[in-house]
Amino acid sequence: MTLLFDRFDSPIGVLTIAGDERGLSHVLFPENRHPARGRDDWHYAPDALPEAREQLLQFLHGERSQFDLQLAPRGTPFQLRVWQALALIPFGQTWSYLQLAQHLGQPSATRAVGAANGRNPLPIILPCHRVIGSNGALTGFGGGLETKAALLRLEQRQAPLFA
Repeated sequence: MTLLFDRFDSPIGVLTIAGDERGLSHVLFPENRHPARGRDDWHYAPDALPEAREQLLQFLHGERSQFDLQLAPRGTPFQLRVWQALALIPFGQTWSYLQLAQHLGQPSATRAVGAANGRNPLPIILPCHRVIGSNGALTGFGGGLETKAALLRLEQRQAPLFA
């Protein structure tokens, strides 16, 4: 299966997006190890995913709070359940790993939820940055804690007054 990828400047650095005919499958931060290196199944195609690029930039510029994209993340059934649940965390709000595990009906699975969250291939779009420690602390994020904090601040500035 061939994935097309594009790279573009954003307010949080150069982002890489990748996908195929099924939909968007990856959003990578500058800090991420680039999976396309040394892989024959990833092909650089500038402007291959224009809608994903546009929506991500709109979000990062404070012009969008939800995404309307065809997604095609690849993972285990449990990972897919966790990633689907991430999309339910309201814009401008946070959940703890425990709350996410409870939502999945598995309150003792906080470590497994954390591990799946850490493997999220579509950060920002499937908003793993909205998951924090039970004590309110910012914890691991593929784009770095500074980026996680910036994304949360961005959402706080735009959150509706009455939900």
